[in-house]
Formats: sequence, C-alpha cells, structure tokens
Amino acid sequence: MRRSAQVFADRPAVIFGTQSWTWSQFSARCHNLAGALAGAGLQKGETVSILADNIPAALEACYGIPMAGGIINAINTRLDAEAVAFIIEHAEARVFLVDRHYSQVVGEAIAKSSRDILVVDIEDAEAGSAPEFADCSYEDFLKTGAEATLPEFDLDELDPIALNYTSGTTGDPKGVLLHHRGAYLNSVGNSLAWEMPRFCVYLWSLPLFHCNGWCFPWTIALQGGVNVCVRGVDPQNLLSLIDEHSVTHLCGAPIVVRMLVDAADAANRTGSAPLSIMTAGAAPPSALLEKAQASGFEITHTYGLTEVYGPCSVCEWLPEWDELPADDQAVLKARQGVGYPMVEEVAVLDPETMQPVPQDGETIGEVMFRGNVVMSEYYKNPQATESALAGGYFHSGDLAVWHQGGYVEIKDRSKDIIISGGENISSIEVEGVLYKHPAVSAAAVVAAPHEKWGETPHAFIETAQGKDVTPSEIIEFCRDRLAHFKCPTRVTVQELPKTATGKIQKYELREKAKAVEPAE
Repeated sequence: MRRSAQVFADRPAVIFGTQSWTWSQFSARCHNLAGALAGAGLQKGETVSILADNIPAALEACYGIPMAGGIINAINTRLDAEAVAFIIEHAEARVFLVDRHYSQVVGEAIAKSSRDILVVDIEDAEAGSAPEFADCSYEDFLKTGAEATLPEFDLDELDPIALNYTSGTTGDPKGVLLHHRGAYLNSVGNSLAWEMPRFCVYLWSLPLFHCNGWCFPWTIALQGGVNVCVRGVDPQNLLSLIDEHSVTHLCGAPIVVRMLVDAADAANRTGSAPLSIMTAGAAPPSALLEKAQASGFEITHTYGLTEVYGPCSVCEWLPEWDELPADDQAVLKARQGVGYPMVEEVAVLDPETMQPVPQDGETIGEVMFRGNVVMSEYYKNPQATESALAGGYFHSGDLAVWHQGGYVEIKDRSKDIIISGGENISSIEVEGVLYKHPAVSAAAVVAAPHEKWGETPHAFIETAQGKDVTPSEIIEFCRDRLAHFKCPTRVTVQELPKTATGKIQKYELREKAKAVEPAE
C-alpha cells in the first residue's frame, strides 16, 4: 500500500456507492486507523475483531490493524450471537469494529461475553441510529489517530497478521493463525496465478471475512488497482456495477458465479468487456462454463483452505486445451490443479506412509501442503495443530487423485464438513442440536445436492420408541438453535444403518442423499 500510495497517489483505490478514495487518501485513512488503535492502547500481537460487510472500513482494517502491530480477526457475518461471543472471547479481542447493520447480533454477543472490549460503531444512516453498546463512531475514532506517529514497523515475517475462525469437525470453530510472510506470498501468488494486470478493477463479491478476502485486499494494492465495494451479492446489482466501473476481476463461491452467469444469460448479456471470475469449491459444470463464455466471463477454478490463506492451487490452463470439446474442457476444469507459483508443494500423499500416490488419476490419497503459505497453528489448540501439521505437511482432510503434471482432483472430504454457498458447516454441530430434541434417539447429517447453494445439510434421524416427529418440526427446532444457513433443508426419518459396533454408516446416507430430489 505504501508503494501504491506514493506511485499511484491520485489514482482511484476504493469506490463505494457515490464515495471514492484515491490511493493516497485510502493510505491516510488506514494510517489513521492504526494511530487510533495504538492510541487506544493496542499492543503488538493483540487482536482486533471486525464484523462487517464488504465496505471500505473492512478494507481499511486489512491494513490499519497490522500497521498498528495487531492481528485481524474478521468474523463471518452469518454467524449467530453465541458463535460471535465465543470468537471474541477465544481471540481475546481488545477492540471490536462493528458494522451497524449487524448491531443486533453483536449486541447479543457482547451481552454473552465477559470481555472488557472497546466497541467502535461503523456508522450507516440507512441502518438506523448508533447502538447503545458502542463506545464511539468509526469516523470519530479515525480522527483520534490523524496526528499519531506510529512506532517503527517492528515485525518479524512470521508474526501473526490474522486470526480466522473456521468450522471444524467439532461445534466450536478453530482459530487459524496466519503470519505476514504467508499473506504476502499468497497475495503475490494471486496476481501471478491469475495474470492480473496493473490497474485492474476488482469487485468485492467475495466476503472479506473469507480468509481475509482470499488475500485480495493486498493483491489489489500490489497492482495499484481499484476496489469496488458492495453490500450483498444481488446479481443484478453486481452486473450493474460491473458495467458502471468496467470491472475486470471478481471472486466468488460457486453459488455466486452461478447467480451471476444466470442473470447475465437471462439479460442476453453479450459483447461486453471480458470479465475474469475466480471460484473455489465445487467444479463448474459444462453448461455453466458455456453460458459464462457466451456472456464474456472467463472462469478460473482454484482450491485452498483457510489454513493455507485461501486459494493457493489453480487449474493452470494449457493453450492446447482450448481446442477440446466443451465437455472435455469441463472435465479438465474440474481439477483443483497445481500449486500457485509461491507455494512450495501441493501433493497427494498416502496418509499412512506419507508417500506420494501415483499420478494415474485413480489412486486416492490425501491433499497436503508444505511451505510458507501454511498456517502457524490453531490458536490455543496444540493437539489439533500437531495433528494437522504431522510429518511436516498440512493435512487438508480432502481426498483426491493425482493426474499427470501434478494436477489434483478432489474426490471426497474425509472431514464431515458441508460447504453450503461457500460457508463451512460442521455436521457434528448440527447433529448435536438434533440430539437435543426429545423425539430423536440417533442422528446423522450429510451433504445433499442443492440447486442454489451447491449443497446443504440433510438430516437422517431415528426416533425414540413411542415418539414421533415430522421433518418440518425438526427443521423449525434447528432454526431456533442454529444460524439458519446451518439448518437442514431436508429431513428423513428412518432407522439408521450401523456397523456391528454401532457406528452410523454415513457413506450409505450420503448415497441416499444424492438420490433424493435436490431441494429448491
């Protein structure tokens, strides 16, 4: 940012509605945030939480917090109050920057928390008045740092820059601690892997709380580009912003890509300037790729996890593949690909022997990562850290085959994680809620196909003797106790298949869930 603020001082850096800032202005606001945090007593290595949409303040946090020596803790805006309270407690947050649009859930979270925390209200007149729990407004807070002289940047490359919480196989999320070196390298890797040009225009359709926006806040500064901020992912609004600002790049979960492509197809959008779209997760089907190409969209398929700073593997496209039929191209694009140029190693290994599996496209192993873009640790969780980093590799838990040229293709997940609309859902967390229902004696939750969200939880339950319950009652029970995106969209009441030792055979349920008509 310092370089872009000097070299590209008067070029646009951030656009949000009718507001805009140049790189020198954006840099000054980030400096003011850093000064305000230092003035509020933030010490090196302490955490600053932020819960906000993709608004300018969320981008400023990506710079101002580490500039003050702090650790960014961007919280998922879809979480409920209990999860938010857990995170600010576990992260030991000193300051909490709160988008006024989320004042209700944050107010409930603060009431559940015992922390003495400075709460800063990121004001927005459209979202009502300032919440009572806020200590000051964001703009007033920035003013307190305007004249601050920050200490010398005394940071080691391996000092923490961010603490991101991700759903694991247990109910409570795990805190992924990331360092400056990894964030720097993956930011550069984004630019190289995607061949991003100088002065690109990037639309923030990807939530900034996802792995710090997949490191793209720092990538855009590298290129002196433009950040177009936006609340939500309404496809019509996104198309309007794309045309208005001549957007060149955007990222999104498969559901966002599908919504955007379908909206462009419905509007017969052709002949517009090319738009590069990066997606991660489920592979784009051939029909979607064809519609995207007709609309002038070029889709790049990537793969990664929070523990490796977001996407750090890309389906590196070879020119000779352009001549292949659409279905063959879709098969190739289904591969999660090879490591970014800045990644030391992405490999498919036998988890028992830690030896590479053959690159035959058939032998299944576990995807593992090694190098500078691997997390430091799971915060305050040495046992999980030791397990995840055993043998000198990060164990992703994803099962895959390996193709010639080192191309990885994921086949299944060994973790019971459901990825719905780009969000991780712990099946064990949902099962824990189901077991609280008095009519449920056994429960298992698996991923089921969903036309809109990619996949959603499908709950299979076995009722206690003499008790009955309907699927709709189970869904309502869950909605009263979980964030709505975590709740089952389908419920099947049946006797659950079990092994001789009583373990539920989830593989049978996964196959059954796939056969059920996808939910609307």
